[in-house]
Amino acid sequence: MGVTDIKRTFDLVISLSLLLFLFPVITIIALLIRVKLGKPVIFKQERPGIHGKPFYLYKFRTMTDAKDQNGNLLSDQLRLTSFGLFLRKLSLDEFPQLINVVKGDISLVGPRPLLMDYLPLYTEEQFKRHNVRPGITGWAQVNGRNAISWEEKFQLDVWYVNNQSFLLDIKILFLTVYKVVKREGINQPGSATIERFEGTNSRIGGE
Repeated sequence: MGVTDIKRTFDLVISLSLLLFLFPVITIIALLIRVKLGKPVIFKQERPGIHGKPFYLYKFRTMTDAKDQNGNLLSDQLRLTSFGLFLRKLSLDEFPQLINVVKGDISLVGPRPLLMDYLPLYTEEQFKRHNVRPGITGWAQVNGRNAISWEEKFQLDVWYVNNQSFLLDIKILFLTVYKVVKREGINQPGSATIERFEGTNSRIGGE
């Protein structure tokens, strides 16, 4: 069995086990979102997978659909409720991505899948982050997450691609749990979400 097969088997065993174990919690979260934020409960968005191939990423909804008097959605900061922020701080909104892992869209560990719009903005070196399956967590997430620049994030992603191993994945998973408990780097400082990536000279950003 090759390294890729071992990683895929590990992904399936862990994600299916977590889905079964967390099913009561996931159900409660879904019901609370339905009551507090309305429907749909699941936020679905097209993201680039391995080699940039698109897939739909699943997350629990954390924002309302509040609009201004002209019918335009309000800013993310105004639509992000205290309940939604709570889900993000504990990374509870990420639980539906376990379904993406089971489907093979993503792995437990890998560069985070960003927006389709960013694909033409990457340098050749930065695009190497798509040489592996994206992940729920990754080397960049345990080394700054949304508190580091896009360039630093992509450097960490490419480092992971060039140095990936099963033991490194285990290390990243343990560090992820630690970071979630410590609540480090959840949001970009001074913002409810993150700045868009506008090219290789963009400022601080995240996922």
